[in-house]
Amino acid sequence: MFGRHPMTATIAPAPTMTAATRARYGGPEQLRVADIATPTPGPAEVLVRVRASSFNFGDGVLLTGRPRPARLALGLRRPKHPVVGLDFAGEIAAVGADVQGLAVGDRVFGEAEGAHAQYVVASPDRLARIPAGVDVLQAGAAPVAGVTALLAMELAGVKAGDAVLINGASGGVGHYAVQIARHLGAEVTAVCSGRNRDLVRGLGAAHVVDYTAEDFTATDARYDAVLDLVGASPLGACRRLIRPGGTYIASAGRLGRLLSAFVTSLFDRRVKVLHAPARAATLDRLAALLAAGAVRASFEHEWRLDQIADAMSHQLSGRTRGKCALRID
Repeated sequence: MFGRHPMTATIAPAPTMTAATRARYGGPEQLRVADIATPTPGPAEVLVRVRASSFNFGDGVLLTGRPRPARLALGLRRPKHPVVGLDFAGEIAAVGADVQGLAVGDRVFGEAEGAHAQYVVASPDRLARIPAGVDVLQAGAAPVAGVTALLAMELAGVKAGDAVLINGASGGVGHYAVQIARHLGAEVTAVCSGRNRDLVRGLGAAHVVDYTAEDFTATDARYDAVLDLVGASPLGACRRLIRPGGTYIASAGRLGRLLSAFVTSLFDRRVKVLHAPARAATLDRLAALLAAGAVRASFEHEWRLDQIADAMSHQLSGRTRGKCALRID
């Protein structure tokens, strides 16, 4: 991807950029902030000057190479891509010869591997324009987590009057899902720790279950949709929470748990395993929600690129609240 094709439109990006890199799989201690060659987009790609990014569950997979089957795509012995990061917001710095409908200077947000850097190469079908009035930090936090939450609500067919339970409601995906479900007119039950009760209530949750004090599956309540972003409770117990015609969506957890949910989905149509790629059409729908103020990231921390190791350590702790932003100057 580096230096393969000439650029047809550009604002002359610097020949080198600062990026968060690693040479091998491991923990945050593997991360280094280094100056490397600025990537060059191919004919069907654009180069984005990144202004903001954020941290997601998938960053841990890219960094550690775990679960190990993921290395079939990421690189068996070492990472194929040295730069970490998954989502971004910024402005287009260069446009490939075959790209239509986008121009240098357009403010965009989207998903691309290598986003924790001053520049990233992206495919137009995985980005969208940032609506006027939407802050770049808000846009940079939204692509991975916001798209996952939006697709989950769409997959479940959530509508006004539905009862929706979200397990992991105070995390990155979860806190977007609470807002989207509430925007759709659903009554939301949020499962999180007691310390995050005020956060999820402020986002629109009608009921809060503190998982440190009670088992959210030990209830007579039934739901039209259950979004499980933790995957730690028995699948059978989670399925019992679903009303006839309802949907249980698995979107996180150990590989074995996700495989169990997938196998179950083959004979129980109420069970779904969510695959949530960021595509332009979905990002456009998410952009409309951002523009309307229907969803907004709640930031726990704002980090700088030179703090990447500390930021990733916090993300891997599994106790993040809302989103953690990365400002890239």
